[in-house]
Amino acid sequence: MPSKEYYQKHKEHYKEYNKEWYKNNKEHKKEYDKERYKTDYGKKSMIIGNWKHSGLIHDNYEALYEYYINCWECDNCGVELVSGNYGNNKRCMDHCHKTGKFRNILCNSCNVLRGKDDNSIS
Repeated sequence: MPSKEYYQKHKEHYKEYNKEWYKNNKEHKKEYDKERYKTDYGKKSMIIGNWKHSGLIHDNYEALYEYYINCWECDNCGVELVSGNYGNNKRCMDHCHKTGKFRNILCNSCNVLRGKDDNSIS
């Protein structure tokens, strides 16, 4: 692994190399990711990556992830939460979209309502 200084000096070269590699190995990368996301570590890294991408900021993502996977009740209404991407009682990470600060783990219904409340305040 090159040093940080070396990487900074040759950043464009690395970007071009990675772009070319991805273009030539797209199917391999897809298969690799598909298998990786079946593992516990892969699921965890994907979930945390999604949080970061959506703007959630936290000091300790590891501890937050443990809290997230062990939370089975909405912090607002108390409904039983389910894992997955569908349904009104799916587990959602509630955070302030202005500051990125984590607030609660909510069901989808409460999360949508809180989002509407946040938008009406601004």
